Amino acid sequence: MKRRLTGGLFTATILAALATSPAAARTLDPNKAEDALEISKRVQCGVADGVPAIYHWSGKVYSRVQGEPDRHLFNGEGMNIRQCVRIEDPKRGVGYRQVSKEVMFYLDPKTNEVLRTWENPWSGETVKVMQIANDPVNSRPNYPYSADGKPHRISTLRRQGKWLFMPFEVPLFYHNVLAGDYQDYVGNKYHAMEIFDFAMLADEILDTKNPTAYPTISWVRISDWMPWMKMRGRQGQMVFNAMGAKLKHYDELPAVIKDEIALNYPDYTTPPPGDDPRPNDTTWTVFKRMIDAERAAEKEKK
Repeated sequence: MKRRLTGGLFTATILAALATSPAAARTLDPNKAEDALEISKRVQCGVADGVPAIYHWSGKVYSRVQGEPDRHLFNGEGMNIRQCVRIEDPKRGVGYRQVSKEVMFYLDPKTNEVLRTWENPWSGETVKVMQIANDPVNSRPNYPYSADGKPHRISTLRRQGKWLFMPFEVPLFYHNVLAGDYQDYVGNKYHAMEIFDFAMLADEILDTKNPTAYPTISWVRISDWMPWMKMRGRQGQMVFNAMGAKLKHYDELPAVIKDEIALNYPDYTTPPPGDDPRPNDTTWTVFKRMIDAERAAEKEKK
């Protein structure tokens, strides 16, 4: 005998079915400001506010010196752990803030072991390797509209068949904390470019039945020598080239990263708090603190 649903029970059942049915989902439109922001959030963030997301990348690091062949200096394994939190502005709308921290370990190009020291092939000097460990690496607030009312757009977003591609370049040219106060006149500015190329399945990222997406990422950085290399002003640059993806779980990271984090960077298993007020770290700010601390310790011994 069939049982009839009546009154509030019937209404609740229908509403629950509608809420969970695929028909309740919709396709995001990149030409709408709110949807464009949601696409950006799905690329960058986890399945919900406060839920961590992890990006992993793996690649190689080369030297580029005028008049000599490029050298394969290191392999690299890195990860960024982040979370996003909801923010609101009466004029700009509902947006999000992303907070993160990241590590990248320099590996021996032959053995893939984490390097502790490195013999500089130009100077012959053996130097201590300082891994990349930046906490925090936070982003500016993101809203569907700018302060002057312009809608959020992803100008580089391109669809090709089932794929969406989202490249963007970050030219960097700013004060170098390791140099003096006259950089506008004599140089020594930090000069680099970072290139991020995301690729994702269009159906995965545009369909709201999916709480997030899991893009692949290509990362290229062209920069000055790392300060710990002690290059003493030698002409040349470094070229980083890596590929990776957003992961679903921390355990998906390769063992070399998890082992090194457990050994020397235990705070990097969780992202910063959502209201983190600290200024961002870079290799240069971290290196300056390390050198300043070492010099202070030596001074106290004397």
